[in-house]
Amino acid sequence: MDIFTYEFMQRAFMAGLIVALMCPLIGTFIVIKRQSLLSEGLGHVAFAGVTGASLLSIYPPLGAAILTVLTAIGIELVRRRQNQYTDMILALFFYTGLALAVIFATMTKMPSTGLLNFLFGSILTVTDTDIMTIAGVAVVVALTVYFMYSKLLFTAFDEQIAVTAGIAVGRINMLFAILTALVVVMGMTIVGILLIGALMIVPVAAAHLWRRGFGQTLIISEIYSLASVSLGLLGAFEYDLAPGGTIVLVAILGYALTFAVTVARDRK
Repeated sequence: MDIFTYEFMQRAFMAGLIVALMCPLIGTFIVIKRQSLLSEGLGHVAFAGVTGASLLSIYPPLGAAILTVLTAIGIELVRRRQNQYTDMILALFFYTGLALAVIFATMTKMPSTGLLNFLFGSILTVTDTDIMTIAGVAVVVALTVYFMYSKLLFTAFDEQIAVTAGIAVGRINMLFAILTALVVVMGMTIVGILLIGALMIVPVAAAHLWRRGFGQTLIISEIYSLASVSLGLLGAFEYDLAPGGTIVLVAILGYALTFAVTVARDRK
């Protein structure tokens, strides 16, 4: 328990657990919508926002949030016109974001350590202001999912039937895209831009192995996510490892163990 005598670890756990609760709320719907690459691609765009904001002397997370939200809106608008080419549309936006990130990174005077913190996470340097910001976004995400749960679920499973049922699918998808962008930006301080997609998808993938209903799968994925962050931070502190990578590896290990257990169960 000595780990909790350090203030930076207290802040790390607070921020990490909040993000751990937030990611599956969005990740579960992303998996159902078969858009697992969305979070990964938006991470690339967020990196362009970070480097571009640094170039303009703007607070990097703010730049990342603005560019990522605008990109999410753009993706949704284009997807409506070419719904059959969703993967291609995502790729176009993501490669653009990655190209801009490379260009801005070569132009900016931002220290390389700062860039690495955004790429791979800097949870041990989280401030009280960061925690308040992350908590605020988490409340917005949680309330939105709570009040729009049935519409989000209906739209995720079948948009055409949702339209027939009178649901404003366009508005729901746009809202979901914006929420996804915000979660990606908030999560980049915890596991980094390159790994935030994993924290949104891997716990959900592990939960799906139990073959439960949607509601139970969401709860199970929250448990996996919380365990991954908690054990990852403990392991990183104990063995002096990179927190972001350790958290994701713990999540993947959880998936692998669950896969082995469910395979053994099905053979009986």
